[in-house]
Amino acid sequence: MTMKLEQEIMQIITNGGDARSNCIRAIRTAREGQLEEAEQLIEQAKDSLNKAHQVQTKLIQAEIRGEKTEISLLMVHAQDHLMNALTVKELAVELIEEIKHRVQLENQWRGSEQR
Repeated sequence: MTMKLEQEIMQIITNGGDARSNCIRAIRTAREGQLEEAEQLIEQAKDSLNKAHQVQTKLIQAEIRGEKTEISLLMVHAQDHLMNALTVKELAVELIEEIKHRVQLENQWRGSEQR
C-alpha cells in the first residue's frame, strides 16, 4: 500500500470519526435544550462527511479507470467508519427533530397550564 493511499484512507477514517462524534454531541446538546448549537454540530458533521465522501469517490473513480486499489484491513476499517458515521448522522437528525417537537409540546403545555 502506498503512503498516498494510506493518507487518503486515514482522511476517510478521521473525517468519519469527527462526523460521528459531532452527531453524538449534537444529540446530547439538543437534549440539554441548546438546539441551535446542536444544529451547528450537525452541519459540522455534514462537512466532515462530505470530505470523507470526496476521498471515497476519488478512490472509486480511480478503480473505475482501472487503477486497482489494494483492499486492506485499513480500507475496510475506513469504510466501516464512514458508513457508521452516515447512519449516526441520519439518526441524530431524526432524534433532534423529535427533541424539538417535544420541547414545542412542553412549551405549549406550560402555556396552557398557566392560564
